[in-house]
Amino acid sequence: MASGSRMPRYRRRLRSRIIITFVLLGTGLTALFAVATLLLRAKVEDQLVDAWLLQEAANFVQFKRENPSPEAQFVFSRQIEIFVRSPRTLANLPFAWQQLPTGVHSFSDKADDGTVRYYKLAVQRDPDIISFLRWDYTQETLTARTLMIALIGAVFAFSLLALALGIWSSRRVMQPVSDLASRLQSFAQDAQPEPLAPHFAEDEVGQLAAALDEYADRLTSLVRRDREFNADVSHELRTPLAVIRGATELLQAQPGLGDKAAMRLKRIERAAAQSSDLIEALLTLSRAERGHGAADVGRIVDQIVEAQRLALRDKPVELHVQCGETVVVDCPDSVLSVALGNLIGNAVKYTREGTVDIRILADRVEIADSGPGISEDEAGHLFERGYRGKGAEGSKGAGIGLAIVSRLCALYRWSVWIAPGAERGAVATLKYRG
Repeated sequence: MASGSRMPRYRRRLRSRIIITFVLLGTGLTALFAVATLLLRAKVEDQLVDAWLLQEAANFVQFKRENPSPEAQFVFSRQIEIFVRSPRTLANLPFAWQQLPTGVHSFSDKADDGTVRYYKLAVQRDPDIISFLRWDYTQETLTARTLMIALIGAVFAFSLLALALGIWSSRRVMQPVSDLASRLQSFAQDAQPEPLAPHFAEDEVGQLAAALDEYADRLTSLVRRDREFNADVSHELRTPLAVIRGATELLQAQPGLGDKAAMRLKRIERAAAQSSDLIEALLTLSRAERGHGAADVGRIVDQIVEAQRLALRDKPVELHVQCGETVVVDCPDSVLSVALGNLIGNAVKYTREGTVDIRILADRVEIADSGPGISEDEAGHLFERGYRGKGAEGSKGAGIGLAIVSRLCALYRWSVWIAPGAERGAVATLKYRG
């Protein structure tokens, strides 16, 4: 093809990105707060409980030293089980307790009914007495689990709230942008687009609308001047071309005209016709409006080949045309003549000797030459404006003929490309259907 196609990159819509950002931000902050709350609660609770139990164990030991009588009762601040032993009487205590050092230790026991009880054991070891204070904190553990479930629920609830806020905020944020986009779409239908800025507030979208208005005004003015210039130039060129064609016809009608003079007049007549076709094609491009017609492909190819044969002189190149049934294309004769004329003319120009074979098919025209050929890399650049291949060195031309062909094909939704030949030369293809 004349131009490569680029695969579009998938990008999520701006509104979706706003909603996702809100959800991620809300969920992330809430989850972070929940985790921080649980960790802080567990750490502070453990520190306070451990310090309290150690202090209670130390106070109890001190109390028993000062009050050895069994009748003396030590009052604890909470419900605590007390086990007091000397170093020699530890055998009747659970084995896991016997070697525990001074400090607070955590344990769990499974009751007969299957429930699990959690408790902390404060150990105070002195040379003469060892005390064990057991405090059941099962309720506190259940409370911590309840808090965790509540925080998970809060994370989920705040995520839903963030989703709702994201949807509402994205709708509010994107509404002006959507309105601007819908109004921009009407530019293609309006010759003079309506100003955008009056419909928007003086914010970022309003500034963008004002900038687009200014750009649209400049572009509309530029297009108008371009069309007026093309129309004026075309009108001015048609007059001298009509004079040339009229004078040529008068000269051709004179008796006693020599063969060389008749051939030269024929070339002048054909050059004037080609110039007229080129003017019409350029006007079609400047208006960017497809003209209609019933262009006979075979007839146009025959006219181009006849003109090329007149220009060949003594150049050892033969032109062959293969045509089956009559093929008619919906376009003006001038458009198809310019497109095929450039392709056939290039094939003849760069073929020093040999043949140029033109095949007219139902959906395309193929022009195969026996010239020096082109590389795959060159083939991808031939339709760029100003590009001239290696085979064009020393030849006349500005490298705009194929660029005009490419623009005409884009306007009429045709396809055009040039590829290296099977053995030598190149094959140019103009596909006007399918």
